[in-house]
Amino acid sequence: MLNIKQIISGAIVTVALFGSCHSHYEMTSIQRTRILIDSTYDRQPDRAAMRFIAKYEPIVDSMMSPVVGYAATDMMVKQPESDLSNLLADILIWASKAFHETPDFSVYNMGGIRAAISKGKVTYGDVLDVAPFENKICFMTLSGAKVIELFQQIALLGGEGVSHGVSLVISADRKLKQLSIHGKKVDPSASYRLATLDYLGQGNDGMTAFKAGTNLVLPKGEKNNVRFLIMDYFREKMDKGEQVTSRVEGRIVRE
Repeated sequence: MLNIKQIISGAIVTVALFGSCHSHYEMTSIQRTRILIDSTYDRQPDRAAMRFIAKYEPIVDSMMSPVVGYAATDMMVKQPESDLSNLLADILIWASKAFHETPDFSVYNMGGIRAAISKGKVTYGDVLDVAPFENKICFMTLSGAKVIELFQQIALLGGEGVSHGVSLVISADRKLKQLSIHGKKVDPSASYRLATLDYLGQGNDGMTAFKAGTNLVLPKGEKNNVRFLIMDYFREKMDKGEQVTSRVEGRIVRE
């Protein structure tokens, strides 16, 4: 197992080889292997690495340990619908008012939810585990025809996080059978305002219908990162003496 000095030395050599403007080296091939990181490394810890990390543990702990709120129950992500994906999609709607937006619905990708939330106190670090990426909230307008296309793509994916008021039925072969928003069928000729993540707004994760969005609003400040919006929601509930809760309510039904 390489020690810290070896790793740093290797990095310096790499920069020297590839960072110089006058280098005559050319890349001819790329090879890769998988390195399994498991308990094997715990049996023979790198003492130098452990000493290096130990200096920063108190700093990291102090940043991650503040409590931002309380969860009334365990919440996790699961297709086609889950309590946690419902919560995060609803938080996008809740956060919209700060940007003077009133979206008809929101979408939060399940692939972007990287941890569960356990019952009890929820810390800064817990939220960071759930939303570790630099995704920011964004808003756009889609035609009804594109909204239908979007939910066809969501059906094909097996379900994503959608906000309260959205109702869709997915067939066994992942086709969209029924769709309504706030109790009304989607009008292909109407326009719909929605909130989502900027990552999805670019058409990623198989939801290419987002690329047709117009009237884009893309807040760029750090506080518009989704993890901070989640924390703000938890803090508001905590300030009111309330615990955060969510439930599966039939927003997405797979036959």
